[in-house]
Amino acid sequence: MKGGYRFGPGLAVVVLLMAAIPACAASVPDTPLNRARAQMAVQELEITLRTHPSATRALEDWCATHHMADRPVVTARKMTLARPDDVPPAVRADLGVSAAQPVRHRQVRLVCGTHVLSVADNWYVPDRLPAEMNAMLERTDASFGHVVAPLHFSRIRLEFVRLWSPWPGAAPARLLAVPAAIIRQRGVLRDEHGQPFSEVVETYTDQALDFLPAP
Repeated sequence: MKGGYRFGPGLAVVVLLMAAIPACAASVPDTPLNRARAQMAVQELEITLRTHPSATRALEDWCATHHMADRPVVTARKMTLARPDDVPPAVRADLGVSAAQPVRHRQVRLVCGTHVLSVADNWYVPDRLPAEMNAMLERTDASFGHVVAPLHFSRIRLEFVRLWSPWPGAAPARLLAVPAAIIRQRGVLRDEHGQPFSEVVETYTDQALDFLPAP
């Protein structure tokens, strides 16, 4: 991953969180048809993510399209950081802030219904957000995308990586082996005036494929 070493501590925590999420899509039978379905689903998810500046909105569209919840609303489950962590220098550079300027770190699982669709690390500059937005981010489990939607933000993608594909794959097994992490993207969010206010690293999980047919 280009520049991945710059985010070593943050991504290490993401890996631990991903390991704690129960795998669901792995119950899909390993057949050529299901491999093709999985390939098409991953490609469709990539298109959905690339065509939305907000990961929250993208996942809500995904959840609604594939009928993954009666109420396709994405909520954020905040994770408690083990200890206050240093902001990666690359994040400060991407956001254009000094070493002394406050940058907060928020880590969440984005959930729709019973499905944990992604694990996200979010660094944001509180001085560039209204007080009410900062209060919501600090005190509630509202998703970042919902909270900052009034900023009419855009996303500058710094990285977009497919972490898994069923083709080519190992010899067919009884069940399709889907890893916990299937897509990762990193980007900077800018407000309608072009000012960067947040950097995100989002890892999308195998549970985004839970709608695939099971035995």
